[in-house]
Amino acid sequence: MKQAQLHPSPAFRPSACPGLLRIVQAKDGGICRIKLAGGRLDATQAERIADAAQRHAGGVIEATNRANLQIRGIRAGSEEVLIGELLAAGLGPSSPGADDVRNLMISPAAGLDPMALVDVSPLAARLLDTLENTPRLHALSPKFAVLLDGGERLAMLEHPHDIWLSALQLDGQIGYAFGLAGCPPQAPGDAPALAVVPEAHAHELLLALLDLFLELATPEQTRMRHLLLTHPAAELLQRLNERLGDVLLRADAWRRRPADAQAPIGIGTQRQPERVHIGGVPPLGRLDAEQLLGLAALARRLGDSSLRLTPWQSVLLPNIAEADAMAVVQSMQGLGLLVDADAPLARLIACTGSSGCAKGLADTKADARRLAEGLPTGSQQPGIHLSGCSRSCAAAHRAPVTLLAVAEGRYDLFARQAHSTDFGTPLARNLTLDEARELLTSLPDTWSFTR
Repeated sequence: MKQAQLHPSPAFRPSACPGLLRIVQAKDGGICRIKLAGGRLDATQAERIADAAQRHAGGVIEATNRANLQIRGIRAGSEEVLIGELLAAGLGPSSPGADDVRNLMISPAAGLDPMALVDVSPLAARLLDTLENTPRLHALSPKFAVLLDGGERLAMLEHPHDIWLSALQLDGQIGYAFGLAGCPPQAPGDAPALAVVPEAHAHELLLALLDLFLELATPEQTRMRHLLLTHPAAELLQRLNERLGDVLLRADAWRRRPADAQAPIGIGTQRQPERVHIGGVPPLGRLDAEQLLGLAALARRLGDSSLRLTPWQSVLLPNIAEADAMAVVQSMQGLGLLVDADAPLARLIACTGSSGCAKGLADTKADARRLAEGLPTGSQQPGIHLSGCSRSCAAAHRAPVTLLAVAEGRYDLFARQAHSTDFGTPLARNLTLDEARELLTSLPDTWSFTR
């Protein structure tokens, strides 16, 4: 196949971001990030990833907060062979320059969720094809990202995106509200949508926005938020109207209905009769190769031989017969995945930490497991993010509570407030894990968390 003929190539732009064709070195070895179209892969691809992780690395696979997978600990000298095997499995781009720009997020339940207004999968596939096969677009930053939201109940709406589109009803048809450098508005005070585009013009709008960005941005302006500092949203909207004609409509006071915070874990209904999807969370987003092999076998046996990664660093198996749901749940538990949203570890996220990252000031993975012991159960407890440094690699959004490492085993504690652009309000400094656990246990009664 065409993908298997590609060869590793140097980065087209300076970047510290790993990709499939650019393995980045970390403290624990090389990192290869596999960008999955819509977060989806089939069972055979999952097996090929697990096999590559076992033979060329230490068997550690991470689910990322953008619904991708990455292999850690790749041994020196194994890079080209590993890349070739992943390309042969159909996991790479159609051209070497296209790997970086495949940053498109959709709901893991796109096409399944009964609450969705539209299945965005066809639009997503069309946009990905355009991104991969338009050389001019390969100049986009590896971090430049797009969100297509079909109105699903299961949706990550808190990750800021350079461009976002969100479905709405438009005179009995489908339209998309859209905005720049942010998230769909859900509450008073959220930045409003810029305008609305009819569904038939959504792809055209996206291309016009990408073209405008590349035309106007300086080399230093790699993200849409940078461009907005010199070209305000009103100016970009005027330029869009000039390019698209009389297509865009006012967004007025549109707000996106809230998503279900618990939907990524456990059993979820589908619009397909007598079918459900089931989500399981690898503790702290980390899978070993045997777990991924087990999930692939389970998808083959009781699903449709596909897996979907989620931006909550979890795995969703779609199209499970209702009669088999509990068997799948039990199998996931047997593989070591969390399927109960009440479990304390299910609401913790942590970066690689000092065990695998030279910038980490604490072993956040190990500390998160220790912290979970003794925390109260209950899905209404706030989400907690342990970050080894201020870069916040494990969370693309701000968690309700952040423990920011300041030294091995010691953290500053922050609680997020509405519209925070940083970690939130500092509540305590230089805490041990025991002190942090004690304070966290008492906080829900005394502090109103923004979720």
